[in-house]
Amino acid sequence: MGNVTSLQGPIEKIDGKLTLLIPLEAGGDQFIECSKGISEIQGEYLKITIPEWLSGMLRIEEGSLVSVDNENGKFNIHPINPGLVQ
Repeated sequence: MGNVTSLQGPIEKIDGKLTLLIPLEAGGDQFIECSKGISEIQGEYLKITIPEWLSGMLRIEEGSLVSVDNENGKFNIHPINPGLVQ
């Protein structure tokens, strides 16, 4: 089992969709393998679009702060101070 990478950042709304942009140079490159199928490399970022069902389940919206990690070889996303999403 390799090292676990953990990062925090805000959820943004891009083209009407909730999106997480993880800078590759800040550790986003560590999430490429575990996020295959849900992510794409866009310039200097790993871009992950959050489906509506998941944002509702996690209670996150535009501006929400989340933590991501690659524990157990999987892409994990956790809300920081989840709120009531409308």
